[in-house]
Amino acid sequence: MDISRRRLFTNALSRTGMASGADRQPLPWERREIAFTDQCTRCGQCASRCETRIIVNGDGGFPSVDFKKGECTFCYACADACPEGLFNDRTQTPWVQRVEFTERCLANDGVECRSCGDSCETRALRFRLSAGSVAIPVLDEKACSGCGACVAPCPVNAIKMEKCNG
Repeated sequence: MDISRRRLFTNALSRTGMASGADRQPLPWERREIAFTDQCTRCGQCASRCETRIIVNGDGGFPSVDFKKGECTFCYACADACPEGLFNDRTQTPWVQRVEFTERCLANDGVECRSCGDSCETRALRFRLSAGSVAIPVLDEKACSGCGACVAPCPVNAIKMEKCNG
């Protein structure tokens, strides 16, 4: 099922605010070598087992991660619950993604805000001081786990998770 074509007629992206098709946020350990939406039965087992309740039904009922609801704790419950076996082994990297700051970041407007850094357990978000200006968030990509803990606390929704190739 090509849900990106379906979106043309339903305009689901603008109604729900959720990404769909190629834009959907994958689940941790989701196998990339398969067409997830072709093999997922939309049973909801992954969402029901998610301890932080960040797995939601995206466009077409396919599971997607919504970091505005919280962070991924990498508990592996979603993968364990999948009856279709659509996930890699827990010993592999859960996903390859990075934090991206948009132009809405308050630091760009001269407003001091460190809510993203305060929520980052791995301390991957640091702040570069600048004389006569507020501190600017900087990502240490090697320290970032991609958990998304920094997304929800942002008061202006200036942080998003970007999938990386690799």
